[in-house]
Amino acid sequence: MLPRFWWSPLLCLGLLACNKVEPGKAPATEAVVGPAADGDHMVSINVADAPRPTPATVPAKDRPWADVQLENGKAWISCGTDYAGEHGDGLALESLDRDTLNAALEPCTERGLMRVRYVGKINPSFAEMMTRLAIVADTKKIARRILDLDSSGGQVEAAIVAGDSIGESGWTMWVREGSICHSACVFVLAAGDNRLISGKVGIHRMMRISSTATSRAELNKELHEVYDNVKDYLQRNGVAVGVADLMMTVPNRSLRLLTSEELKQFGLDGTNAVQDDLERIKQMRKCGDDFVRRKDAFLVAFDRECKVEGVDLETVNSCGQALKERFGFPDEVCPDESPLSETDIALLTPEPAATPAPEAAAATAAPAAVVPPVVPAQRH
Repeated sequence: MLPRFWWSPLLCLGLLACNKVEPGKAPATEAVVGPAADGDHMVSINVADAPRPTPATVPAKDRPWADVQLENGKAWISCGTDYAGEHGDGLALESLDRDTLNAALEPCTERGLMRVRYVGKINPSFAEMMTRLAIVADTKKIARRILDLDSSGGQVEAAIVAGDSIGESGWTMWVREGSICHSACVFVLAAGDNRLISGKVGIHRMMRISSTATSRAELNKELHEVYDNVKDYLQRNGVAVGVADLMMTVPNRSLRLLTSEELKQFGLDGTNAVQDDLERIKQMRKCGDDFVRRKDAFLVAFDRECKVEGVDLETVNSCGQALKERFGFPDEVCPDESPLSETDIALLTPEPAATPAPEAAAATAAPAAVVPPVVPAQRH
């Protein structure tokens, strides 16, 4: 007999995996009904079963690196932002061991920029990947970090663990055109220093599993603990707690797409408000009052002129780079603190040449008898 599951009367994020909504198919403010079953709903688990992050006080060299493989997801590493160009999404990340990550990020060291394309579920292996990538990027001094997301959601607790790691290590979040960020992915999106969104962001209620409750009172207590953790997480990432209240109103088998105005209202689009406060304090000291005023004016103009609903991220970034000149950026004294510095090609060394696939390299070295065709890098 199947175990009995409890459905949460509280919030939630949790969405059906393949429920992508094409523009114009349904109003963004309506709930969109998904398939009858998915087999991998967005869930909340017992706290005791949640992934445990390694304490930040443990030096990177002393952190345990257990054998972990990505589950229900794939990742690619690129040293550039032009996902439509010859490099595409970069090279597939085959493993999460230290040697593989070192090799994958090495080409990005001189440029100081990496873009991680992730397609799949939010789960403990994803959270572990984000922690490990940050550790290796720190050792290689890769300061510009972009997480290019396409996820239908997953596990609340894993999303919060991943989000806390992301929040401590300086990531820009992308949801590009054709991609989605639903369910638990919204928690991950919340943690970025900056968020650029051209795809679809959706929310709904969650399913509570692994409950130890034997009464309504016990179940209610468990759910309040989850809700309190969610509220605290959202607040420390500058996101309005109201987004959790809105989640309560959408059935688990439906999806509520957030409009661009709602994304801004809830604090899920653009600059992370908490991070912005921290940066303003530092930049006021280092770069001066004029720098901060110009940056504020730029961000207002960027939202108004560049972030037009339905426009692809490549166009948004190009518009932003062109707009920077009007406000005196990149700044001569503080180029790295200038807005959109992570995508400013003028500040970066050229992107390294694309590395041929192993099959192509072997074919080049082999006699010219039968040369197999080079398989192009996978694109999304």
